[in-house]
Amino acid sequence: MRAIALYPLKLEPSMHVKVWGGSRLKTHLNKPQPTDAAYGEAWELHDTSIVANGSLAGKSLRELTTACGAALIGSGTDPRDGFPLLAKFIDADQWLSIQVHPNDEQALDLEGEPRGKTEAWIVVHAEEGSRLVIGVQPGASREDVAAAISENRLENHMRYAGVREGDVLYIPANTVHALGPGLLIYEIQQSSDTTYRLYDWGRLGLDGKPRELHIDKGLGVANFDHAPDIRRPESELIVDGEQFMTWRHELKNDSRNLKTGGVFQALTCLEGEIRAAAADHEPIALAKGETGLIPACFEEFALSGVGAVLRSCPRSPQ
Repeated sequence: MRAIALYPLKLEPSMHVKVWGGSRLKTHLNKPQPTDAAYGEAWELHDTSIVANGSLAGKSLRELTTACGAALIGSGTDPRDGFPLLAKFIDADQWLSIQVHPNDEQALDLEGEPRGKTEAWIVVHAEEGSRLVIGVQPGASREDVAAAISENRLENHMRYAGVREGDVLYIPANTVHALGPGLLIYEIQQSSDTTYRLYDWGRLGLDGKPRELHIDKGLGVANFDHAPDIRRPESELIVDGEQFMTWRHELKNDSRNLKTGGVFQALTCLEGEIRAAAADHEPIALAKGETGLIPACFEEFALSGVGAVLRSCPRSPQ
């Protein structure tokens, strides 16, 4: 089979209707919404993402991961497990469920999945008074939480925190958490959709029925002893996790040459318009809310333009 020639890829998002979704993906990020439904998530980077430019237009990242392997994603990740990271915008018009995710070992044991879910939130927009849940109140036991779930009063045991634009929260697997109303965030995470809902505020799903809870599994993996801190980073490196890293680069009509470290680089524009170029290939232009990908086969790439861009990648094995 002829080798696939990779180049900087521009990606089309996958839009997801959610019972708690709103309209900020359209009003703040110019995302096209196919219907008048409440869209809560735009999956920017995932197996299901579709290439929008060049000779590979129409191909999914899953197809390219399978066909290209390390040339696309880098070494240290098995292509058979799919694209390793997921990036999405989330618009919370109501509280999301109070939930928890397993770590890698637990995901394999409980679900037969190759990855758990550690994630990070970057606050893109926050209405006045916006809050989120991060962890449980000190002293709350597993038994206390189980009883509160059964009596529909779990909110009384949660640890709440206010947030504003620019805040960053790194959320290891096993952390109890929930997004509150009025928040638009960018989430970068291990590519896993394994979520254990502990509590859903007594609401009905899109089908008019209560959404499924996963109380036994959720309580089994939840860490009640630690809650991560909300940070306001002072450097370009805003997330420095075990599985992935994220930088926020600001450009003022200048350019920046960067190394890939042998792993792919995901780029999402938050402000202005950014161009990304590698070798002698046609650059990609990313407007606010748009995402692109620099494959791992390029040693370096260049960013230029005026605006702000988030750059994420797996932690390099080198």
